Amino acid sequence: MLSVREIIARIERLAPPRLQEEWDACGVQVAGDRDDASRLALTLDPSPACIAAALDWNADVVLCHHPLALTPKLPAKRDAFRETLRLLLSSGAWLYAAHTSLDSVTAGPVSWLGQELGLSSLAPLAPSAADPACGIGFLGDLPAPLPLRDFLARLEGLLGRDFWTQCGPEPETVRRVACCPGSGASLMERAASLGADVLVTGDVRYHQAAEAPLLVIDAGHFRLEEEMMRRLAAQLSDDLSPHGVDVRFFEGREPFTARVRGG
Repeated sequence: MLSVREIIARIERLAPPRLQEEWDACGVQVAGDRDDASRLALTLDPSPACIAAALDWNADVVLCHHPLALTPKLPAKRDAFRETLRLLLSSGAWLYAAHTSLDSVTAGPVSWLGQELGLSSLAPLAPSAADPACGIGFLGDLPAPLPLRDFLARLEGLLGRDFWTQCGPEPETVRRVACCPGSGASLMERAASLGADVLVTGDVRYHQAAEAPLLVIDAGHFRLEEEMMRRLAAQLSDDLSPHGVDVRFFEGREPFTARVRGG
């Protein structure tokens, strides 16, 4: 068992608050009643379903990626925000969000896809003013150029997703890969200017797709970040389990499904 203060300090070594974007709300979202903790739960979204599952496991602290709210708000509606608050406040557990503070650590689990692809010279796509070695998104080179078909087949295997959408011109081969887990369509131009052959991200909108300067693969916001949090959980388990703190990852739900003609 460790103090909640110590657990938060260990989280912040992996996701330093100084790296969060100005608009973000990382840190303690809901203060709990407990001073010490023996169970840490991780999940992508602080949804009622995920929070309920974590609390059923008797989590003392829940670490999520997406904040419960970016700005202060009252639980004025019977919605998911109010239900999550109710669950947490009635249990006495803590809720902590590591959002862009985690996204910005280029050497961390945010770059899991780059690590699996074997990218070299890994660098942030949009460097942070607080630390140029960190930043939003990442960029790196494959060991050798791959025909586009081979690259897409490899990507499909790593993503474990049965569909995606893509836009922009298709290169014959892929050597330089950019990725921004979450919503990174605004970084298309920057990725192209840095010589990327492809950008893997999520949440691409129509007009962005129509003007894409390079091949952009919308692999889904959920898939890229769900795996990031799974790997963060494994990292924290290695760090905390010797101190008597159990760490468990709670899977979220992919909100999108693909419907094919005749299906």
